[in-house]
Amino acid sequence: MTKTQEIVHLNLDLSPELNEKLEEIAQKIGGTKSDVLRQAIALMQIAIAAKEQGKKFGIAESNQPLATEINIP
Repeated sequence: MTKTQEIVHLNLDLSPELNEKLEEIAQKIGGTKSDVLRQAIALMQIAIAAKEQGKKFGIAESNQPLATEINIP
């Protein structure tokens, strides 16, 4: 993010459990909760684009078909 970009601040209500998950993920990636949410949005954009192109989005074993398909409504 450059200094010329405007930053929007959000107020987000989460359950204590979801906040704990967010903190755990942030710790695992060595980032902040904001970093986790930015990366989650990027993944959603990829999943939605794939769906719009008639593709599947999911998790696969190396050189194997999808082990888990992530369905986006």
